[in-house]
Amino acid sequence: MANHKSAEKRNRQAQAARLRNKMNRTKMKTAIRKLDEAVVAGAADEAKTALHEATIVIAKTASKGTIHKKNASRKISRLAKRVNNMGSAA
Repeated sequence: MANHKSAEKRNRQAQAARLRNKMNRTKMKTAIRKLDEAVVAGAADEAKTALHEATIVIAKTASKGTIHKKNASRKISRLAKRVNNMGSAA
């Protein structure tokens, strides 16, 4: 447990940041899940709109520092690849 005033403040800040990061990560996972559901269902229009929304959420999550910039880029790239390959697979 923190014994100094500055350590107690740092602990409060860390808890607030953890909750913020958790919220951002949850939004990102939800957006990715919606995209996955659209891809599995084979709905190309839904998948494209879900990709657009997921891209925005992932990029915003990276800009907040919750995930690394290259991690976000990799996720977006892989999701775009899945959506683009939907037409050729069908």
